[in-house]
Amino acid sequence: MTTRRVLKWLAIIAAVPLTLVLIVAAMLRLDYAGTPAPWAKSTGNDALWLGHAWVDGRRTAADVNILASRLGSMKDVYVHSGPLDANGTLPAAKYPNAANLLTWWKARLPGVRISAWLGQTVNPDDEGHLNLADQATRARVVAGAKTLVDLGFDGIHYDFEPVDDGDADYLALMRETRQAIGSAVLSVATHQIEPVSGANFLFRTIGGHPKYWSPEYFRQMAELTDQVAIMTYDSWTPLQSLYGGYVARQTAMALELTPDTTDLLIGAPAYHDHMVGISDYAESVAMAAEGTRLALTDHGPRANLGLALYVDFAATEEDWREYEQSWVRAKEE
Repeated sequence: MTTRRVLKWLAIIAAVPLTLVLIVAAMLRLDYAGTPAPWAKSTGNDALWLGHAWVDGRRTAADVNILASRLGSMKDVYVHSGPLDANGTLPAAKYPNAANLLTWWKARLPGVRISAWLGQTVNPDDEGHLNLADQATRARVVAGAKTLVDLGFDGIHYDFEPVDDGDADYLALMRETRQAIGSAVLSVATHQIEPVSGANFLFRTIGGHPKYWSPEYFRQMAELTDQVAIMTYDSWTPLQSLYGGYVARQTAMALELTPDTTDLLIGAPAYHDHMVGISDYAESVAMAAEGTRLALTDHGPRANLGLALYVDFAATEEDWREYEQSWVRAKEE
């Protein structure tokens, strides 16, 4: 084979992924087109992830009072109360200030539900990570969750990563937790929905772990829980308009897949140290709000849809301003 022919084939091979990237970029840019309806904004069903400082003794009643001024449109908060040990156990030493927090919270913010956020890295092939396929491990996870609900938390918010698409053990954990905690809120932070067919395979090949869930698996999770919060950040999109389009696509898909009885939260990145540097420029609370509003406009009103801000200890004044202006008090431009 001549050098010219080799170069020709190399050029063709290189052009294929580049073409796919350009097609996806064009698709996301189209998803970002249009003007949100004036009614497409917060309905008071928003959420906030809170760091571990709230349960380990670093936060006080005064901090609850300060935070209360931020939470005018929040219905839920998820307080990091783990992590779990590799065998699923949740030692009480992980949350020594939880009882105090609950007392302060319910006195100051009785209308905002407070759930315990539990999670761990999932890897059945590594003894240092959680294995949800082990029934005894799941039983210990559920026991920890029940202990926290009995302590006074309004619910449990799970966030295990990475979880393979179709993982039956994660679904089993949801069923077992529901049986244990009864009518308490059962919430889950979900992987992103596969935006186009083949994206999960491509990401697993490049990144070495799953990133997306299929629409069907997302639907199953939504049917088993009271609330799903999609982690719509670290999207790898390089431009603000593409991130806005990405959120619009995720929201549109989730609106079709999530039962009306299940709350749907769209994750908004109130942090600035993304895994991929370009996302620090592209991703913002404002763009997440805009994408959500565009999808909601096309779908029609849904009362139990909101934004979920990640995370309190990294959120800047600009993040809070964008949340207020672009979502809570948004209006047609």
